[in-house]
Amino acid sequence: MLSKIYGSAVLGIEAVTITVEVYIDQGVNFYLVGLPDNAVKESSYRIAAALKNVGYRFPNRKITVNMAPADLRKEGSAYDLTIAMGVLQASEQIKAPTIGSYVIMGELSLDGSLQPIKGALPITMKAKEDGFKGVILPIQNSMEAALVEGINVYGVRNIKEVIEFFEGIIEIEPTTIDVALSLGVLAKDSMELDYKDVKGQNIVKRCMEVAAAGGHNILLIGPPGSGKTMIAKRLPSILPPMSVEEALETTKIHSVVGKVKDLSLMKNRPFRSPHHTASSVSLVGGGSYPQPGEISLAHNGVLFLDELPEFKREVLEVMRQPLEDREVTIARARFTITYPSSFMLVASMNPSPNGYFNDADSSRTTSKADMDRYLGKISGPLLDRIDMHVEVSPLPFESLSKAALAENSDSIKKRVVAARLIQSLRFENYKGIHYNAQLNTSLLRKYCVLDSESLELLKMAMTKLNLSGRAYDRILKVARTIADLEASETIQSHHIGEAIQYRSLDREGWLY
Repeated sequence: MLSKIYGSAVLGIEAVTITVEVYIDQGVNFYLVGLPDNAVKESSYRIAAALKNVGYRFPNRKITVNMAPADLRKEGSAYDLTIAMGVLQASEQIKAPTIGSYVIMGELSLDGSLQPIKGALPITMKAKEDGFKGVILPIQNSMEAALVEGINVYGVRNIKEVIEFFEGIIEIEPTTIDVALSLGVLAKDSMELDYKDVKGQNIVKRCMEVAAAGGHNILLIGPPGSGKTMIAKRLPSILPPMSVEEALETTKIHSVVGKVKDLSLMKNRPFRSPHHTASSVSLVGGGSYPQPGEISLAHNGVLFLDELPEFKREVLEVMRQPLEDREVTIARARFTITYPSSFMLVASMNPSPNGYFNDADSSRTTSKADMDRYLGKISGPLLDRIDMHVEVSPLPFESLSKAALAENSDSIKKRVVAARLIQSLRFENYKGIHYNAQLNTSLLRKYCVLDSESLELLKMAMTKLNLSGRAYDRILKVARTIADLEASETIQSHHIGEAIQYRSLDREGWLY
């Protein structure tokens, strides 16, 4: 007898519906076709043990399992439950006339219980898109899958529950979640890290406020102990809360790699901080069977690269295109996958190899050759893509010993949210543009018009600092954000002046 069961394969961050056809004929053997990997090929052993332990049998017949489309590689153990239900129906051990209306996925243990799978969210989205009545998944994935409205999600503990559900012996209540309410409640959670803990450094905190308000990339430059890492790690505490669309998109990416926490909607913007030994593949994604890298896991959040010059130059260079296009494309011989990567890059570095170059109070010195070699690890084109270069100076004892707390993150966040609201309203008719850092050339010319005084100031800076065309655009974007923080319709000369000050590495004489 022939049976058809439906599962799903995850390709990139999107899912593809898979038809699992099971045919039982005379003879003795088990054939699994349709480009399965080793984990899928091993499923027959798990299925046989699981069926026996719940009171059913694995037919001692010739079983052919075809996974269509046959030219798409099937990976992982999540097809165990799909194939097992197909075998039971094809061998007429169960009668399940409605089984074709559901997408069924799950990894089987030998006792028949189910283990969680990766990619439950994109699988459910695809099932809804293809018109299925519902999805059946391990109960550990049910909260995550229930984020998709308009389709029934059934979380099950073992294969016995699935069998009895289709035979009408038991009823299973669909898992439901109010996505908007969940996001609203989660957004009220207080952050553990707060800018009130950072003493002094008011200028640097102002820079972080501007960066957060416009989604700008920022580089912090200062000696050890000046507070660069402490300041960077508190950036998420002033970022605006994610919208429902952003939360679902972010959760979807983390679902593919099995990193969804709390088994539901991601509650905070991601903050990724890879070690400087990271490889190019771990940063941008890829591999034999491509997975999202750190820049995609930081989508809608922050990617923090501590001690930037310690990263290998070739690793940093692969970020140039994603920083510009806000997506990364992984090309292989048989397929091409595109991952979203719209993130804020926050990097930190010492001003010299020993950390104290150009510090009059330090006895340590660094030669010009050492400095050239150290800064040569970071290319000019990469620095051009970082909107703001900010110096972080060490604090004197008097500032460190003050008992008074600084302005807290909630106060700063209110100003950031107000500025982001102005930008979202401004760009509401432009697809993919939500804040100033995403402005393209045509929109830059439309919304960053300068008066004569501002234009003359910028011209002087461009000439004196020998800035590139990309640096020119970055200054305009940052100036637009500074104006938005003041709720100013136009960019004024003092906005341009402040934005120019945030290009430390472009200033003549900064090093020597």
